[in-house]
Amino acid sequence: MKLFVDAAWDSLFHYGEELCGDKVEIVRGDRYFFCVLADGLGSGVKANILSTLTSKIIATMMSEGALLEEAVETIASTLPVCSERGLAYSTFTIVKVSPAGEVYLAEFDNPLAVYFQDGVFTPIEREELLLDGKQVYISRFQAGPGDMLITFSDGVVHAGVGRLLDLGWQYENIVSYIQENMTPDTSARMIVKKLLGSVNTLYMDQPGDDSTVCALKFKPSTPCTVMVGPPMDSSRDKMVVDKLMYSPGLKVVCGGTTSQIVSRVTGKELEVRVDYENPSVPPTAHIPGIDLVTEGVLTIGKAVDYIRAFTSQQNHDDSFLLYKNDGAAQLARMVLEDSTEVRFLIGQALNPAHQNPGMPVSLGLKLNLIKDFAAELEKTGKRVTLEFF
Repeated sequence: MKLFVDAAWDSLFHYGEELCGDKVEIVRGDRYFFCVLADGLGSGVKANILSTLTSKIIATMMSEGALLEEAVETIASTLPVCSERGLAYSTFTIVKVSPAGEVYLAEFDNPLAVYFQDGVFTPIEREELLLDGKQVYISRFQAGPGDMLITFSDGVVHAGVGRLLDLGWQYENIVSYIQENMTPDTSARMIVKKLLGSVNTLYMDQPGDDSTVCALKFKPSTPCTVMVGPPMDSSRDKMVVDKLMYSPGLKVVCGGTTSQIVSRVTGKELEVRVDYENPSVPPTAHIPGIDLVTEGVLTIGKAVDYIRAFTSQQNHDDSFLLYKNDGAAQLARMVLEDSTEVRFLIGQALNPAHQNPGMPVSLGLKLNLIKDFAAELEKTGKRVTLEFF
């Protein structure tokens, strides 16, 4: 089975610093997925340079086929030496995943990664390897659908030290906390949000160290096809609806006119629901064979707002946003959490209510919203395609 790696990460900056000394680098290729979490010595600009160079060098070299030994040697000869400490130092955690779910894990001086199978903590067998004077832990294992691998920097372990907790949060307590909040349905983004929210609380909103969490959840490939707007040429209605109905995975229809077209072409009844909790978001509807039917522009705009808030580095307590019951939250959750790739079927028929007078059609509100929607999804690592009709 081909697995998709749903990756989510976020950071808390050291209090008073404008740059983070931790860096996560993701490379998605046809043959492998690579993730590198690096933590530079100290904090601020110097640490940021060290971690950025480390993560970029490792991710680039290994994604091009270089061995770990070669990447480590390159780092040792490349990193600038700190004038104060006389060291060129950055920790790293490397995760390499094949499409079949074969995981290669290399860890140097970062807290050990935490692995969960079916929502249960599962210890990883590690072997020690000495590379250029560095003690690196190497692991190889097979991941399955629903498994999650969580890595974090030492700022997470030290959360609360000298304040709420004498010795900091400590590794064992972090593992227990994750276990308490982990279920088979828990998403990577949810774990990142919860962990960093707790870290920020322990630091009393003034982090004493850069703190980064990166979670990787292994999922079976689940495409989602979203039909938005009627085609410019009504004679193509059936062709576009057929594209939607014969697409694998999840199916979504956005727009009142669009849903009527789908109902007419498929011969299935469109049922509008009147039970909705958010007055600012129009109600959803139901068509048999379609996973979600929503209104168009207003719902898409609100869904984009939800995704931006949920993925923002400034908000660590907005995990509830995607779990509302309004149409926008359902749409955001379906494309962000439930699917691994999203395909938009975009009709370009004009709706006068959606056009800004004096602007070209290509800059119309609806098309701009969809492009914003696609851009926000791409930022999270989703593969997004746009087809216009």
